[in-house]
Amino acid sequence: MQIEELYKRCRLCPRRCQVNRLAGERGFCGMDARIFAARAALHFWEEPCISRETGSGAVFFSGCSLRCCYCQNASISGGEAGVEITIPRLAGIFLKLQEQGAANINLVTPTHFAPSILAALKLARQEGLSIPAVYNCSGYESVEMLEMLAGWIDIYLTDFKYADRELAARYSRAADYPDRAAEAVGEMVRQTGPAVFDGDGLMKKGVIVRHLLLPGHVKNSRDTVRFVYETWKDKVWISLMNQYTPMEAGLKNFPELNRRVTKREYNQLVDFALDLGVENGFIQEGPTAKESFIPAFDGEGLR
Repeated sequence: MQIEELYKRCRLCPRRCQVNRLAGERGFCGMDARIFAARAALHFWEEPCISRETGSGAVFFSGCSLRCCYCQNASISGGEAGVEITIPRLAGIFLKLQEQGAANINLVTPTHFAPSILAALKLARQEGLSIPAVYNCSGYESVEMLEMLAGWIDIYLTDFKYADRELAARYSRAADYPDRAAEAVGEMVRQTGPAVFDGDGLMKKGVIVRHLLLPGHVKNSRDTVRFVYETWKDKVWISLMNQYTPMEAGLKNFPELNRRVTKREYNQLVDFALDLGVENGFIQEGPTAKESFIPAFDGEGLR
């Protein structure tokens, strides 16, 4: 199917808004068919097998099909920040990041621009792009859209935010999130197979499932980790994150989230995962809930 057709009645994400983004209409993601991004630069704060010492070539796209109330990147997920770029320009950005020594091309919040990103990847591959492509997403994906990416994405770096449908509805307006995320991870694993690393520990292929612990919601985290591990075992790597940073602007109606995760809460989750048998995983140590995880979305690398 042509790119234009995919944007004409948009069903790229599970919300299936069916708006005509080619005509300037905007669905839940807040974006029309033009590509907008807020930053393209080396990024050093992903999992070690993604960033390594050289950095991941991260392109942060504007807009989002999930838009959680606690989003750390709210300035771009809401579409307030961003620079318009074309498909050829995006391909050039990928190649420039490779020239800068990026370990991979890290596509951050790409779902609503997937057809254009795929076209840019194909063009960049023709022009010499050889490093892995990382699809860094919320987990709220449609299998049909992911199937379109098969063979072009090497690594899926996906969230699995909720096992609890009520929490998914309250914080992300997506009660079906657990079901859609489960379907999505299944497709991701089908595409990549078991993880592959090079001699330096850099991931070349595979699936990393991230879970961000929310304050006061250790049970949801335990249920999520249990589901992911019992479903896919060592076919995925599980990344347990304690970097939750309360963003006051989005939490006026969610006072229970207006604090950081405690060390005790996070240790409970890590101990649970270890007792469950998780071996292929990542944990965060020290005070990670800080501004270094939220880069400046100032258009760097796009103009």
